[in-house]
Formats: sequence, C-alpha cells, structure tokens
Amino acid sequence: MSAIIIAILVLATASSGAIFKPGEWYQQLRRPSWTPPNWAFPLVWSILYLAIGVSGWLVWEAQGLGLAMGLWLLQLVLNAAWSWLFFGRRRMDQAFVDVCALFATILAYIAAASQVSPTAALLFVPYAVWVATAATLNRSVWRLNPDAVPG
Repeated sequence: MSAIIIAILVLATASSGAIFKPGEWYQQLRRPSWTPPNWAFPLVWSILYLAIGVSGWLVWEAQGLGLAMGLWLLQLVLNAAWSWLFFGRRRMDQAFVDVCALFATILAYIAAASQVSPTAALLFVPYAVWVATAATLNRSVWRLNPDAVPG
C-alpha cells in the first residue's frame, strides 16, 4: 500500500510539469548556450521521478514518518511549485527562491536518509546535481530576461 501512495504523490508532483509547460513564452526568452535541449527535460525528469519514488519508499519502509520522510514530502511540494512559479506565473525570481529551497531540502534529505537507508540517499544524488543545474539555468534565464518578470 505504501508504494502505491508514494507513486501517487510522485505522479501528482510530476503532473505540475505537465500542467505548467514551457510554451511560447519560454521559447521567446533568451537562454544561455548551455541550455539542455528540450527533449532532455522529460527524459531526465522521468528517471529522476522514478528514483525519487524508490528513495521515498525505501525510507518509508525502513523508518516510516520521521525527519527523512518529512524532508522527502517537503521536496515534493517545492518541486511541484517550481513549474507553477516559473511557467505558470512567469515569476523567474520566485522560482529561483523555490529551486534554491528545493536544493537545500534535497541535501538535507540526503543527509537524513543516509542514516536510514544509504541507497535511498544515493538515489537523490543525481537529483541534487540536476536541481543545481536547474537553479543555475533559472538564474541565468532570469538575468538574461529581466524585463520578462512581472512587476
């Protein structure tokens, strides 16, 4: 039963990216030359969401509700909020604050999960790398397009 609930939570989080898509607004923004190609995002996020789900399940099975699981839930909320802030509200500034909080939460989760399930913690390492990249990209796009942020 716990695996089903975790899968539903991860799918609900992932749906934020499906609901709030880049669209024409994003395509018109200036982006750094190192921006990953559009096809990379759904591929990478699919793999990461699978790892996020497995990691959460491992922690839940090992400990249940504790610090690590609380951080796991918090990162889902922050993850889902980013697409809404960046693409939905077009608030690159608020999205940057969110993605920085997400990165910090991921690192805290890795530390907490390593005490419960080292495998669960390791599953979040690629996620941390990708979110650090996403934060850098978010900041770069915001800096290249200061007039695109609503006042």
